[in-house]
Amino acid sequence: MKIAIDAMGGDHAPKEIVLGAMDAIKQIDNLHITLVGNEEEIKEHLTDSERISIIHTDEMITGEDEPVRAVRRKKNSSLVKMAEEVKEKRADACISAGNTGALMSAGLFVVGRIPGIDRPALSPTLPTIDGKGFVMLDVGANVDAKPNHLVQYAIMGSIYAEQVRAIKNPRVGLLNIGTEDGKGTELTKKAFELMKKAPINFIGNVEARDLLEGVADVVVTDGFSGNIALKTIEGTASVLFSMIKETFMSSLKTKIAAGLIKGDLKGLKDKLDYSEYGGAGLFGLAAPVIKAHGSSNRRAIFNAIKQTCHMVDNHVTETIKDTVESMQSTEEENE
Repeated sequence: MKIAIDAMGGDHAPKEIVLGAMDAIKQIDNLHITLVGNEEEIKEHLTDSERISIIHTDEMITGEDEPVRAVRRKKNSSLVKMAEEVKEKRADACISAGNTGALMSAGLFVVGRIPGIDRPALSPTLPTIDGKGFVMLDVGANVDAKPNHLVQYAIMGSIYAEQVRAIKNPRVGLLNIGTEDGKGTELTKKAFELMKKAPINFIGNVEARDLLEGVADVVVTDGFSGNIALKTIEGTASVLFSMIKETFMSSLKTKIAAGLIKGDLKGLKDKLDYSEYGGAGLFGLAAPVIKAHGSSNRRAIFNAIKQTCHMVDNHVTETIKDTVESMQSTEEENE
């Protein structure tokens, strides 16, 4: 298996990218990684080049670049050249912790879409109390969505949950302002009716307050609502741990208590740590494209690589393609 990685994308690139790649090579057999970026900077941190190659480029896309324009103008950037490795079949999948919009654009313009998928969805795995997590899509790839887009998201998320996360018959919920049938906007009402007919285990509407309790294995929404939900969860977790830390550091008594439960607190923090769940898949593209968190450390990069390997090994892209083709054939027969 071959994976191309944008070594210059992210807040801690290229160091954490390189370290994560070396960790993956040590633990995953038959894996070859191509790091795309400034060769001199990459080699500063590359202490073991076994099954790791480098494609040199000194151009990169930053967070300030306008995504579509950057992809079209910066042809030699690490992100675009990474995507080209997948397009030319020299890599089975790719990963970047860089500009999300640019990765989305490179995915669409360079890697290409699965036939029948109207719009790809950005799909992270988020934590739950029981530690199993849930897939949420879309969280920002498409601000505007139509009912059929949400149905496609549901199908892609269900396939991913079953094939990669090993969840049998995953429960698919539609994010809404109430659990009753008929709730929400015209978008959610129409999507609800379509999802009842889709080849998924649709459990109906779910509310945001129940997400972290594991109400569903796959949660579907439009990119606008999904991004707000994602940022709210991330922000709440960050503030919560800041408050806990401040409380435990407030007196000698609480500091002693903190020392006694230090291990338990770390376990709780790990449950809410994005790095434990890998990256966000751009589902709907012709090959696996993974968006790692912008602040990814080596562990997050390693988990993103492991996640990508699972997607390739379990033929997620091919299964999505086959499912969509099957649905289209059924629709044509019924017309």
